[in-house]
Amino acid sequence: MMKIKLLLLVALALFSCKKETQSTHSDDTSAISVKDVEFKVLDSHYIDNDDLWKPFEKYWESFTEQEYLELKPYIIEQDIPTIQERIYAGKLSYEKLTLFYLYRIKKHDRMNELSLNSVIALNSSVVEQAKEKDHQLKNSMRKHPIFGMPILLKDNINASGMPTTAGAIAMTDNTTSDAFIVTQLKQNGALILGKTNLSEWAYFFCGECPSGYSAVGGQTLNPYGRKVFDTGGSSSGSGVVSAVNFAVGTVGSETAGSILSPAAANSVVGLKPTVGLLSRTGIVPISSTLDTPGPITRNVIDNAILLDAMSGLDAEDALSFVSKIEVNYYKRFDEIGTVRFGVFKELLKDTLYLNAIESIKELGAEIVEIETVERNLNGFLTLLNIEMRNDLPKYLKNNTSDKISLSSVQDVIDFNKKDSVTTMPYGQSLFYGIVGDTTSEEEFKKIKESLHENGKKFFDTHIDTHNLDGIISINNYHAAVAAVAIYPALTVPMGYTADGKPEGLTFITSKTEKELLEWAMIYEQASKMRTVPKNY
Repeated sequence: MMKIKLLLLVALALFSCKKETQSTHSDDTSAISVKDVEFKVLDSHYIDNDDLWKPFEKYWESFTEQEYLELKPYIIEQDIPTIQERIYAGKLSYEKLTLFYLYRIKKHDRMNELSLNSVIALNSSVVEQAKEKDHQLKNSMRKHPIFGMPILLKDNINASGMPTTAGAIAMTDNTTSDAFIVTQLKQNGALILGKTNLSEWAYFFCGECPSGYSAVGGQTLNPYGRKVFDTGGSSSGSGVVSAVNFAVGTVGSETAGSILSPAAANSVVGLKPTVGLLSRTGIVPISSTLDTPGPITRNVIDNAILLDAMSGLDAEDALSFVSKIEVNYYKRFDEIGTVRFGVFKELLKDTLYLNAIESIKELGAEIVEIETVERNLNGFLTLLNIEMRNDLPKYLKNNTSDKISLSSVQDVIDFNKKDSVTTMPYGQSLFYGIVGDTTSEEEFKKIKESLHENGKKFFDTHIDTHNLDGIISINNYHAAVAAVAIYPALTVPMGYTADGKPEGLTFITSKTEKELLEWAMIYEQASKMRTVPKNY
């Protein structure tokens, strides 16, 4: 019996992947090695490093290398509840926490031999905002656990004070109001530290190009193997930032693998929620059917806290809903009974996966070996083509700055042609595919229905036959199928291959995020597989 109480360690008073959507449609991409790839562009030609750090120069006289080193044990790899307790005890402050992360980003992220190019923009007011959080804490009761925590957002998520570019030069003047989930974060007290780099246009743009590349942010690199291992995408910067402790946590977005892939590739926890649990308003879209934001963090408790802090009903998002489970994700979970997982026989050849399954067996779960049924995703690219062609103009009309004159995918294509070397060194083949797609409305409707039915069938065949609670996979191997089934998925560090490449254990279910977080917490606490990247 798997009767393990999930103590999420918080008292009540506390508070699109590499080739995810390319023409190959492969959602198994975390295994890709990039050591033989010749990057056309490495460092950003758009970001001026001096300008990036100019707002923070006044703080470096008082915040020194010595203080940074003294604070490291209090912050590095620590979960949110632990950090909060240290702040309440007076051993740390929100201002010092924020300065620590800024100093660390400056030290490691760009223009040095260990650069990762994972941060694309910074909130110039964040230190003053952190000081205000310190003041508020002294004059009020304890808040939501996200209160005062510096968070970095994928740069397709609108946030005031910084442009939202989706990594594209054409969008560099796009200063906007906050996306709905950013409003939720701020209302719960989070600090928006800045934006993370991404695969441009959430990797539905250039076709055969490295994941983690954008014209604005340059090439994001994997800290576990710079220029050796793929970062995963499209939330590449969000995965890397979490891996190297550049923020408490990050927010990514997924269409079919864009959270699961970089989370697995960078040995962190990534949750792709059920579409609609988190609002999509104010986020650059690919597909209104499949898109969702989600948290990427170093551990499950922080993932649960960040999910909870972003949740809420958004009247402007047609699919928005509030979970019927009346539970704050970060609070104590109930005791659960026997859990039955399906595991893919062919994946048991992976030693890390085999070891993880054995560990889960020892925790009391029942394991059922299953054969892969046909994975029929015919029309997947068409779904993305038609929805981005329809959905991007809505975003450009309703959620961008007045300075943005673009109104369609074709407008972006034409803009990029003016300076192709700078704006699209790898081309824009997927954008050409979008405008060239001749699928009729009736054909599109049938494709959309068929994809959803086939996705559900892929999982439900096993779930129903064997009375399973969930299915366990690797990395983002089954991300696209889970996406069209509209099933939530969560990946958690599973270990490292002989050459040091991270892999993730991925839970998929027809149930809810609550179950995913429970299972992941159990496995995480038992296995303790995550290690910090060397040199960071």
